Amino acid sequence: MSVYGIGYRKIMKFIYGTKNISKIEHMKHILRDMHIELIGLDESIREPDENGEDTMRNARIKALHYFAQVQKPVFSADSGLYFEGVKDEEQPGKYIRRVNGKSLTDDEMIDYYSNLASQYGGKLKAYYHNSICLVLDKDHIIEYDGSDLNSEVFYIVEKPHEKRKQGFPLDALSVEVDSGKYYDDLTGYISDNGTLDKGFQDFFKRVLTSEFEIKSKGYEKEKVESYP
Repeated sequence: MSVYGIGYRKIMKFIYGTKNISKIEHMKHILRDMHIELIGLDESIREPDENGEDTMRNARIKALHYFAQVQKPVFSADSGLYFEGVKDEEQPGKYIRRVNGKSLTDDEMIDYYSNLASQYGGKLKAYYHNSICLVLDKDHIIEYDGSDLNSEVFYIVEKPHEKRKQGFPLDALSVEVDSGKYYDDLTGYISDNGTLDKGFQDFFKRVLTSEFEIKSKGYEKEKVESYP
């Protein structure tokens, strides 16, 4: 693990397994008060086939694939989108961007989910479930997908907001349940994602204090008293 000091404080350096600048900046914001430096993947890094059965397996596939190339501590996250009251075949789950075998562009995602919301009265209750896998080295893999990594419940609506955010296309359709306002119209909502932000923060706190049950080779649980 890359470690360097500022005064008496250690700064841990991790690679976030994504090339999406918006996602990197968002994660930096979540972890802004922790002693962590994040960098994203170099454009030369090859992408894996995300063929896991669920978001946890996909996060693991990505993190192991990237670690094999960079040989440095790297973590990956994977998300699933879930709606209330839709047909099973219309539930996106881990296939948020892929529909009928096709990977959608940002604009195509907005069109698809806008049309889906229109079929259910103009809005759908939704939430994101997230999983994270951190590979410290070839023997130490830490992964987690507890409910504290879920987003709050929100609406996906029929009418898109005029604002577009690269890397987060569905923000244009996302509306807060309590206020009925688009998240893009709420001041400071990025810094106040409550449970979700705290879930990621708590994960890295456990990593940094080494009070975590990790999975080693063969994914057998092992208690690590001190790492590094």
